[in-house]
Amino acid sequence: MEAKAYLRYVRIAPRKVQIVCDMIRNQKLDKALAMMQYTPKAACEPLYKLVKSAAANAENNFNMDKNNLYVAECFVTPGPTLKRIRARDKGRAYRVLKRTSHITVVLKEMEG
Repeated sequence: MEAKAYLRYVRIAPRKVQIVCDMIRNQKLDKALAMMQYTPKAACEPLYKLVKSAAANAENNFNMDKNNLYVAECFVTPGPTLKRIRARDKGRAYRVLKRTSHITVVLKEMEG
């Protein structure tokens, strides 16, 4: 049995989120939360809330024991990119890509 949580259209680039996802994958729930709490990355704040939400889903919807949970899957996919324009010299315009992310976290219960 597994508990999932999704976070869509987060205004942070997927490659920045991927660093934190790789860090917490296959970690126990309390260790993953502690790692995100003390890591100075912008992606840690939304990912911390998402993991807490997945833990609440596991506890309330599936009657799983919070002490036996671990982060089974954590991945990010790119969302839509916002195209913006930045003024440059001689009347030119450069395109700025503001990337968004879709994040998925899956918690499972440890066996044994």
